[in-house]
Amino acid sequence: MELLGKTALVTGGGRGIGRSCALALARAGAQVVVAARTTTEIEEVAKEIEALGRRALAVSLDVSKLQSVEAAFQQVVEKWGGCDILVNNAGIAASAPIAKCSEELWSEIMEINLNGTFRCIKATLPTMLARNWGRIINIASIAGKAGAPYISAYAASKHGVLGLTKAAAQDVATKNITINAICPGYVETDMGEKAMSIIMSKTNASKEQARAALEQTTPQKRLFQPEEVAFLAVALASPLAAGINGQAINICGGAIPY
Repeated sequence: MELLGKTALVTGGGRGIGRSCALALARAGAQVVVAARTTTEIEEVAKEIEALGRRALAVSLDVSKLQSVEAAFQQVVEKWGGCDILVNNAGIAASAPIAKCSEELWSEIMEINLNGTFRCIKATLPTMLARNWGRIINIASIAGKAGAPYISAYAASKHGVLGLTKAAAQDVATKNITINAICPGYVETDMGEKAMSIIMSKTNASKEQARAALEQTTPQKRLFQPEEVAFLAVALASPLAAGINGQAINICGGAIPY
């Protein structure tokens, strides 16, 4: 229970990696704010957390809108005094070769993946600075370290998240606040399913063939599980992780060695 007495907020917390992070943080002792644009799923996750004996709060939050971000974090301040731990997990992915990537698609991906991460960091820092303690974990991607066909906008957004992580970490390094990023490969989530569907639609591959194509992107020849990402998020949130700052840590089975 190393996070007992801490308050964590997880964006995109209703499913996949976000849900796994929320539950793992609760198991480690934290009370958890589960945030997302739609409330049905996060209310269910909040019930799961309460069943573990931890307090939970489901909060509507659209990271693409500054007013929504400010309102959500203010709600947490009023309810529980603010956040000690922030997991920036909300994100989207879309597939298009650069020549066919529209201005609208580019802007939407940047607005959510990069600008949304920035907004949530800005919103939570006043509490962390006042407490002289905090942990911020940004869920990025190995696409933030290496490009691939059809994902120029997504890769650019995740490269941006890594740049933000590394620079912002230096801004708060003397304040007992750490900011790190986790860079997973393909994870078995709705987003992973979407990636398989895109392969199927573009190549006429079967679902088994599409899955095998994703599995070939790592030396371990598998998809990763949301719980593996959550495990690392909890470790980075620990008081014992104070010396880990400004890092981008891969969960990719050795596909990216840097």
